[in-house]
Amino acid sequence: MSKLLQGRVAIVTGAGRGIGRAHALELARHGAAVVVNDFGVSLAGEGTGESPAEAVVAEIEAAGGRAVVNGADVADFADAEAMVRQAIDAFGGLDILVNNAGFVRDRMLVNTSEEEWDAVIRVHLKGHFAPLRHAGAYWRAESKEGRQRAARVINTSSGAGLQGSVGQATYSAAKAGIAGLTLVAAQEMGRYGVTVNAIAPVARTRMTEGAFDTSAMALPEDNSPIVAWLASVDAADVTGRVIEIDGGKVTVENGWSHGPAHDLGRRWDAVDVGPALRDLLAAAPAPEPVYGA
Repeated sequence: MSKLLQGRVAIVTGAGRGIGRAHALELARHGAAVVVNDFGVSLAGEGTGESPAEAVVAEIEAAGGRAVVNGADVADFADAEAMVRQAIDAFGGLDILVNNAGFVRDRMLVNTSEEEWDAVIRVHLKGHFAPLRHAGAYWRAESKEGRQRAARVINTSSGAGLQGSVGQATYSAAKAGIAGLTLVAAQEMGRYGVTVNAIAPVARTRMTEGAFDTSAMALPEDNSPIVAWLASVDAADVTGRVIEIDGGKVTVENGWSHGPAHDLGRRWDAVDVGPALRDLLAAAPAPEPVYGA
């Protein structure tokens, strides 16, 4: 067993299957004790009654690691708080939070229902906020008591949130929100010893199979070594970054940044905006194509 994460305690949400399962197994392989969270839902977020987290915990324990099952709804504020408390009670603390849980309800924008929008935004965006909020409060308290931990948060965005994806307006909006949340949390929580980064993983999972040809896509476990390193003490100087992972290719995303500008020095007149803005657009790099465009 690797010593990279020896003695560290992690929560991985949505860890019963797919990318989350791979993360949990990888963190455990490197020595972390893992709270394996899975709410047990279908691809569309509907309850199934299954407990795939139990199989992941059994696999970790069979390999000599330590893990416990958690069935929290990560977008439920009280459930998220209890999940953080379970890690502390079971293993004596918390060092790593991997926010991964989510599902899709793909639909063209004009066909998307209010219920579909609310459900996807809830599980992805609030499902990142709630665990991060409670873990952050714990790390702040530890820091104030002189017990600052080398804490790490790895959120899960997506190329859909960074470049956009036709037929995934809701999912893209949620994943873009996660990227923004990552930037703010990195700045606010750095004083407590916490780094906050996000990955944009590419993998053949339940969420991608059936949507398009996934035969050439990377495997879920291809993403997890990057997560393991970001979760380590060695990654203390990396924060506020979004990293795309596609098999063996790792890309640091640039995100929004200030481009060409023109300061008129006074309030604009609408008739003057067109020529000036067209000049700026001509000088700016072209945006990357939306997936599916």
